[in-house]
Amino acid sequence: MKKMFICLLLLLSAIITGCSRGSSTSPVSRTGFAFDTVVTITIYDSRKEDVLDECLALCEKYESLFSATLEGSEVWNINHADGNAVAVSYDTAALIQSALYYCEHSQGILDLTLRPISEEWDISGQMEKAVGIADYKYYIPSEQTLSRLLEHVNYKNVILMDADGTELGSHDKLSDSSGYFVMLKDSHCAMDLGFIAKGYIADQLKKYLLSENIESGIISLGGNILLIGSKPDGSPFQVGIQKPFGAPNEVISTVQKSDASIVSSGCYERFFIMNDDEKDRTVYHHIFDAATGYPVQNDLLGVTILSDSSVEGDALSTYCYLLGLEKGLEYIRSLDDVEAVFVTKDYEVIPSY
Repeated sequence: MKKMFICLLLLLSAIITGCSRGSSTSPVSRTGFAFDTVVTITIYDSRKEDVLDECLALCEKYESLFSATLEGSEVWNINHADGNAVAVSYDTAALIQSALYYCEHSQGILDLTLRPISEEWDISGQMEKAVGIADYKYYIPSEQTLSRLLEHVNYKNVILMDADGTELGSHDKLSDSSGYFVMLKDSHCAMDLGFIAKGYIADQLKKYLLSENIESGIISLGGNILLIGSKPDGSPFQVGIQKPFGAPNEVISTVQKSDASIVSSGCYERFFIMNDDEKDRTVYHHIFDAATGYPVQNDLLGVTILSDSSVEGDALSTYCYLLGLEKGLEYIRSLDDVEAVFVTKDYEVIPSY
């Protein structure tokens, strides 16, 4: 399941108010590109600008491990190993273990082996073709095709092992000094960690910045926003949530948070529409139902998760979108220290709190 994250708009004018030119608390930023999204790291300590370059280097490192499309990445190697065990780094093992935890927790509603389905739909590729080809006819896979591919979609086919070949569960403790292997029991199975990878990367970037004594900052990986501390004056950051299908920078709601993760998922970043009649309008997007292979159709346009961990927010934003409004609200309200903002198809904004 490849997930394009919804753009969250930081209201920077509010953030930098009170920071004087040349002050050590003036914001400094670096912008790069990884995992098909713009990466922007901002810190409020101009004396430590060099840490920003290391952050972008870390993004490149993680993409070289986790990308399903980059030949030679560890995930690419697993997908092309014909069912043989592949040696992986601690980071890849930790990310796959986290993905398996959320797949188990969701009882397969989330599934890291949906790549055959996403490849067949090729939502992004079709969007690109439609731009360059007049009267481009979008491809909708048949039920028979999707049914055949779904035979190879099952997160239980992913086996994580230690260096001795012992299978590890989602709750087993990993060590960065140990070796790990991953095997797909079905050679036609394939993984995509897009629904959780950016969250893991954001959490690792924050861990690094904290180790460098950064006390105030913003990590932005597409729709994953991770806040370090508060603004230099001690007040919370203000984060705007993009209006689904709205104009660029059009905000539908805002939240004020410090030292928190804000992650969104929705149907309006990677999509195409077959019938633009408002009364019969189907949006074919990148969040797929693991039971049918079709893009999920429900009462939501987007979900934003507010939590401590970006990897948690990443997984839960997709999960709650798949659940729909009623079940999603019920689920979030059963959790401690996690909140959500739901946007319905009628553009009603419904917070869980």
